[in-house]
Parts: sequence; C-alpha cells; structure tokens
Amino acid sequence: MRTDRPATRPDQAVPARLRAGDGSERAGDRAGGWRFWATAYTLLILLTGTNLPTPLYRGYEQRFGFSPLVVTLIFSSYVAVLIPSLLVAGPLSDAIGRRRVLLPAVVVAALGSLAFALAESTGWLFAARILQGLAVGAASGPLTAALTELEPNGNHRKAALVSTVAAAGGMGLGPVLAGLLAQYAPAPHVLPFLVEIVLLLPAGATMATLPAARSTSQWRPRRPEIPKAMRAVFATSGTANFLAFAVIGLFMSLIPTYVADLTHSTNLLLGGGAVALMLACSAIAQLAGYGRPARSLQRVGLPLLAAGLGLLALAGVQSSLILLLVAAAPAGIGQGLVFLGGLTAVNHAAPANRRAEVLSTFYVISYCGTGLPAIGVGFLATGIGLIAAVRYFAVVVAVLCLVVLFALARARHRTAATTPTD
Repeated sequence: MRTDRPATRPDQAVPARLRAGDGSERAGDRAGGWRFWATAYTLLILLTGTNLPTPLYRGYEQRFGFSPLVVTLIFSSYVAVLIPSLLVAGPLSDAIGRRRVLLPAVVVAALGSLAFALAESTGWLFAARILQGLAVGAASGPLTAALTELEPNGNHRKAALVSTVAAAGGMGLGPVLAGLLAQYAPAPHVLPFLVEIVLLLPAGATMATLPAARSTSQWRPRRPEIPKAMRAVFATSGTANFLAFAVIGLFMSLIPTYVADLTHSTNLLLGGGAVALMLACSAIAQLAGYGRPARSLQRVGLPLLAAGLGLLALAGVQSSLILLLVAAAPAGIGQGLVFLGGLTAVNHAAPANRRAEVLSTFYVISYCGTGLPAIGVGFLATGIGLIAAVRYFAVVVAVLCLVVLFALARARHRTAATTPTD
C-alpha cells in the first residue's frame, strides 16, 4: 500500500476559478491560465534578481577590499530579514489576499536592485541584500500559494512543479545573466541590476491584476506552527531541504571564487556558468520527476546529492575544474529532486486555509540552509583557505544526506509494518 500519495481534498479536486464562480468556464480558463504563468514569471524574475550578485562578489571583494567571510555575510544577510518576512507575509496574505502582499514585494525588489546599481561601499551591498531579503521573504510563500490557487485545473502537482522550476530557473538565470553582462557589456556592476528593474515591471503589473480577496481570517503575529496532522511530513521534508539548500548556498556564494582559485581565470561568466550548470540540472530533474511520489523523489535525490558533494570534495583535492563541473550535475539533480519532493509533500498536506503560512515556514527552513552553512564555510575559509573549507563542508553535508536517507527508509519501513493488509 502506498503511503506517500496524499488523499485528494475537495479544494484539490475543484479548480479555484470554479469554486470562486467568476464567469464562464472558458473565460475562467483564459484568465486563470495567463495569471498562473504570469505569477510563475514573477517568481522567476524575483529570484533572478536575488542571484545576480553571485558572479560579481569577487569583483566587489577586490573593489571594496573584504574577505571571503564578508562575501558570505553579504550573501547571507538577507536571511536575517527574509525569515521574519516569510513568517509575517505568509499568514498575512492568507488573511488579506495575495495582491496586497505581492505588489509591495515587487517594489521592494526593484529598490534592492537599485541599491546594488548605486553601490559605492560595502554598506550599500548589505543594504541591497536586506531589501532583496524582504522582497523574497514576502513573496515566496504567497507566490507558491497563488500558483496552487490559480492553476486552471486545480492540479497541485503541476503547481508545485512550476513553482520549483521557476525558483531553480531564476537562481540559475541570475548568475548567467550577470556574468554575461558583466564580462561583455559596459558598467558590469550596474547594467545587470538595471535589466532586472526593467524585467520587474511586467511582474508588478501582473501582481496588480490579481483578484482582490476578502479577508477569510483575522491576521495577527504568531510564532510558526505546523498543523499536527502534517508534522511528520514537514519534519523529514524540511530537514532534507535544509541540506539541499545548503548546497545551493555554497554554490551561489563561494563557488565562483572557488572556480577562480582553481583556474586562475578572471572570466566572470565561467564562475556564473558553473553555478548555472548545477541549477539547470536541478530544473531538468524537477521536470523529469513531475508526477512521481514525493517520498520516491527524496529517496532518489538524497544519494545523488551526496555523490555530487563527494565529487566536489575530490575536485578540490585534484584542483580539477572538469571534476567540479562533473560534480555539479549529480548535485543539481539531487537538489532538484529533494526540493520537488519536499515541496510536493508539504503542499499536498497543508490545509487550504493555512497553505501560505505552512509554505512560508517551509521556505524558512530552506533559506536557513542557504545562508547559515555558507557563513560557516566563510569562517572556516579564513583559517584554512577556501578550497579546504569547501572540501570539509562537502564531506559533512554528504554524510548528513545519507543520515536523512536512512531516516526516510526507517519511516517507510515502520509505516509498512503498521499498515493493515487487505
């Protein structure tokens, strides 16, 4: 008996446009369809902007004279505001509607890009990252919930897939776009962020057209709380995604510098391309994994993630760029499968009236994985060097991936043992 396929709830079976009763079925299909894809575009572009600085950090390091530790602190500073932003904006959007939260988030994202474009000191970089953290924190949960609600056929698996692919696509597009423009176009630390501001304009217009929602509950600040019925699912999925996003954080903050140290090259596109390769593999894996049971995705993804990390550690020992690029493939595939499996499991298990709150909490765990381990690697790099620090990180996280895999296997065995046969 399968235990990882959630039962269909009434809100899953009936598309949002039919439950809301807003016009004819054909008109509802058209409106729901374009809003669904425009919302996915908004998520894509927000995360593109957040990751534009990735290949530029080494240039900032040379320009403003700071260490790899400061790079990781700048990269991770948005987590400090992203987490409270996630926790406030998720339940707030459940109470007052998605539009009233998402439209200001797009404006704040544009201000963050503007701060990067105007940066004249390290303080500007911290301010820009804080603005980006506010924007992404406010938007992540509500955008994912909006995709679930706007999917014309009420298909939650498709909504989860589009959400994860848009997120991975934005994280991959950002470094490539910034590396390409910085390497081959003028104003390398300005132009990428001006392009991002232009790309945010249709995103803002889209958020302004989302249907207004009447308050269904009274919002009040509260500590994160997961419904009791889904806590086991959330615990395993959250732990797995913390590790998966720790790998994302390493690639986004330090791998471009790591590539430069291995190759002694100043080409910005090379470092951004290595990050994009990993994230492209993540997006492709999510497309390939669409429709498969959530727990199966995690059981395949975790050992692949561990294998990629093992190859990454070996690349440092051998000082091999080729091996690093090879490592990016299983690491990206594993990350994508773990993320899709976790988000699908949590999305299905979350009650409809608390979906944005639960998803926001899930993203808190994921973004903690992005920021906190990267800071640890930065601290370690100041003492033993970046290449050795990355090697130790890779080994430790690979072992933890296998520990979580073992926990999932035990949970499956216990479930099978306690499930009565027909």
